Amino acid sequence: MPAFFADLVMRTDEDRRAFETHPVLMDAVANGVSVERYRALLLELYHVVWHFNPVCAAAASRLDDRWQAIRHFLYEHMHEELGHEDWVLNDLEAVGVTRGDARAHAPSAHTLTLAGYNYWAADRRHPCSALGMLYVLEVIASVYGGPFADAVRESLLLDGERGVSFIGSHATLDQQHMAELRQVLNRVDDREAQAAVVESVRVNFHHFTRIVEAL
Repeated sequence: MPAFFADLVMRTDEDRRAFETHPVLMDAVANGVSVERYRALLLELYHVVWHFNPVCAAAASRLDDRWQAIRHFLYEHMHEELGHEDWVLNDLEAVGVTRGDARAHAPSAHTLTLAGYNYWAADRRHPCSALGMLYVLEVIASVYGGPFADAVRESLLLDGERGVSFIGSHATLDQQHMAELRQVLNRVDDREAQAAVVESVRVNFHHFTRIVEAL
């Protein structure tokens, strides 16, 4: 029987491919985006990132000592992600959206559904489901963040990291995070917890695809 990480990759491969082959994403990576569409994406990302640590905190609070290693992993990851929503606000300012307007922006139904599912899954499905959220966000950032940041920088004539600091930096940061997550996922040996992680990956890929699709 394969280690859980390898099993997870195989069982959710179609969900990942549905995201990476979506025409909107492929066009954005190949041709960049307009400033209006980029603003719209960052406004949704702000809310995705804002809820990341609270979801992890909810999950960590529900993991008993059997899952101590995973609880501690979530603590460490939360510390590393602390304040990253401010990076999104900085990028929004660079493309003409004030912090006040960004904070006042009402997230889309897709973003609300994504956040709502992750809170619910941590509370009602299994707290290890948060690892599925981490997996999806880190796959997206580490695999697609770099090419997308380059395409946005070129199409909007942005200078250096200005305007793409969040997406560009996570393309590098999350490569290391993925290696750490692989080790943690391989410690998930409970079938109920594994099923919750698989479901979480599928749902997070689905709703993130809908967020991108709606831009």
